[in-house]
Amino acid sequence: MFEEPEWAEAAPVATGLRLVAARPRPAAASQIKGSKHRQLLATLRALEAASLPQQPPSLPGSDSEEEIVERKKKCPKKTSFPSVSIEVGKKRKKKCQKQGPPGSDSEEKEVERKKKCLKGIFSASDSAEEDKRKKKRQKQVHSNPAQHLDNDNLTGPKACKSSATNDLSKPNAGTSANPPHTLSRKQWRNRQKNKRRHKNKFRPPQPPDQAPATAPTEETEVPPDPSLHRQEDRAGALRSRMAQRLDGARFRYLNEQLYSEPSSAARRLFQEDPEAFLLYHRGFQSQVKKWPLQPVDRIAKDLRQRPASLVVADFGCGDCRLASSIRNPVHCFDLASLDPRVTVCDMAQVPLEDESVDVAVFCLSLMGTNIRDFLEEANRVLKPGGLLKVAEVSSRFEDVRTFLGAVTKLGFKVISKDLTNSHFFLFDFEKTGPPRVGPKAQLTGLKLQPCLYKRR
Repeated sequence: MFEEPEWAEAAPVATGLRLVAARPRPAAASQIKGSKHRQLLATLRALEAASLPQQPPSLPGSDSEEEIVERKKKCPKKTSFPSVSIEVGKKRKKKCQKQGPPGSDSEEKEVERKKKCLKGIFSASDSAEEDKRKKKRQKQVHSNPAQHLDNDNLTGPKACKSSATNDLSKPNAGTSANPPHTLSRKQWRNRQKNKRRHKNKFRPPQPPDQAPATAPTEETEVPPDPSLHRQEDRAGALRSRMAQRLDGARFRYLNEQLYSEPSSAARRLFQEDPEAFLLYHRGFQSQVKKWPLQPVDRIAKDLRQRPASLVVADFGCGDCRLASSIRNPVHCFDLASLDPRVTVCDMAQVPLEDESVDVAVFCLSLMGTNIRDFLEEANRVLKPGGLLKVAEVSSRFEDVRTFLGAVTKLGFKVISKDLTNSHFFLFDFEKTGPPRVGPKAQLTGLKLQPCLYKRR
């Protein structure tokens, strides 16, 4: 049979970082004898004794001092989570178990080394996590400021719990089905603007005394708000409309008083309230302007065809329009004065001498209940053969023939009449003499209907 050589039995075996002598087989040791074998054993023992003081005994799975230093240097660089460090520790324990049982002397030292290493790993991982948290918070400021404010306001154990939950949720964020909704930059800006507007909306206005002392150096002109102008225009239009309605109501009241009372009462009314005549005249002119032709213009046109030397008496002249339209000398009479040429008086008693006037004019002025007194006064001041011109609203006449018959009884004769106009009738009379009836005689034809304006 083939025998094993002697050197193979005594060959040392290198395990790890130290040399371990191979245990001789008991059967072979008894058989081998000789000087060569003894010399080989002696050299092996010398080598083993020389190597023991240089390398102290340690765990089979323990590392050298150089490796531990390198590991400590590498530990702060590793930024792993606590779970990763736990896995590394488990792997090391498995290696130690495979390599053999640990020694009793170096057990405590190895445990201290592991604790130090774990502390370094945890501190490094904590610092790395804090850096990551800061970076993510800065990103979340732009993406979701409301959440960032809530996290900043948390203090104490709540903050620790929230940070812990955030740390635990970080590795599982990728596995979550519904990722957290983040706002875009534009949405965040719009939300901030809305918050500022809402805050300023309910802020009480500051009085001028509490205004900030730092005024701007250059005064900037703020453009006016168009909505304010619109509101002012609407308010002005409403005020003017209400004023017009009020003036219209007062005009209707005064008009009714003038037609239902004698001229003496009307004179007292305007003496007590001078502005009432102005209001009445303004309302009357606004009504006459709607007519296609004003009767005063028709009378002025007729008088311009006659000699300019004729003296005219205008009963109820108003604003003296007739006197301004002709060259003839005109005596203007009315209950109130709107022009310096007006003589204020009752038209039943004018300050003129008998038979001193060539033409007497009643243009829309046969008002009141004493129309007979007006026509008798015109007969008194007119010269024999003088001209009486009457223009009145057509709606006031129930029967034109009875009116003309009553006027002829007062000393006049009908020369012409014009009933073609839709708004007024025009009559021309000539004086024939004094009235032919007594003062107590009743003339029913002179009772004209009052010209009352309906409310619109």
